Amino acid sequence: MAIKAMNVNPKQFDKTQIKFYLILVPMAIFMLLPVVYIFSQAFKPLDELFMFPPRFLVQKPTFENFTRLFRAASGTGVPMARYLFNSIWITVLTIFSTIIITTATGYALSKKEFRLKKFMFKVNQTALMFVAVAVAIPRYLIVDGLGMTDSAWVHFIPYLAMPVGLFLVKQFIDQVPDELIEAAKIDGANDRHILFKIIIPLIKPALATVAILTFQFIWNSTESSNIYIITETKKTFAFYLTTLSSQAAVSIAGAGMAAAAGLIMFIPNLVIFIVMQSNVMDTMSHSGIK
Repeated sequence: MAIKAMNVNPKQFDKTQIKFYLILVPMAIFMLLPVVYIFSQAFKPLDELFMFPPRFLVQKPTFENFTRLFRAASGTGVPMARYLFNSIWITVLTIFSTIIITTATGYALSKKEFRLKKFMFKVNQTALMFVAVAVAIPRYLIVDGLGMTDSAWVHFIPYLAMPVGLFLVKQFIDQVPDELIEAAKIDGANDRHILFKIIIPLIKPALATVAILTFQFIWNSTESSNIYIITETKKTFAFYLTTLSSQAAVSIAGAGMAAAAGLIMFIPNLVIFIVMQSNVMDTMSHSGIK
């Protein structure tokens, strides 16, 4: 009697996949609830924001929260565009610098032989245990000692060292065959050519992950504007919206403005993650993280 072969991974929908959909679809809906809630809160009128018992979804969507937010922004001494410009150039420069530094360091730790190599990698692994708050005071003392207080450079130089990014990139470079690099050296390629012509094209998923992590941290960070920056025109968009919504929170209308500001800050993170999420999955599957 012939036994019908089971298609383990069919290209089109198959009835054998139903059992997976019964689990995955409810999980996907559950994970989407926070995203839906953020959008719903931003478009709720004031009576729905303070309704009891609260409703999850907006019933009568309105742009009034955004109107109030931009109206309050127009009343400040510094235009909103200035804060937005600061955040954009700081984020772009930090991402570019972090990728170059992380890739070069990962290449050295993975493919070069030198003294204290293993010790330096262990230092990086140890740094993974410390959150930003734990090193806030030492970081401030270093920044102040270098004379970078109230300087635009303070927005990104202290954050170029990214332990988790270096770990991911180094693990990815470990998988690049040594024979490929040796062949390039025989052909006359130096370290710069190897880095830009071989290593970077082969580890694009890891670099995309580093870019996402850096973007999320820098775009949402208010630490540098709060602690190091005095001049108002040098502060970031995240600090501006946080300050604006917190000042307005003392009033009833401030709750809607805070919800609108939260959505504005959230959308860029959502977009960049959706665009690059496939690269993130590739990185996690090859980096040794389980």
